[in-house]
Amino acid sequence: MREQRKRLIGVVTSDKMDKTVVVAVTTTKRHPKYGKVMRLVKKYKAHDEANECRLGDRVQIIESKPISRHKRFAVVSILDRAK
Repeated sequence: MREQRKRLIGVVTSDKMDKTVVVAVTTTKRHPKYGKVMRLVKKYKAHDEANECRLGDRVQIIESKPISRHKRFAVVSILDRAK
């Protein structure tokens, strides 16, 4: 049986490449010693076949097979358009 692929929601921070967008995914994590809630931001390069995504869009990305050296995710849908 196939394992579930990761699905992440983030904001497009760059759309300058052809068929590629950079998506910043924010997660919260508690510090192991001090207990303070930290906000962690990780950037993923995601495949955007139709070049539909624009700067500031909120998108959902899914884990996929390696598309290039750094691309391991693909855009599934655009949840919110940038204003």
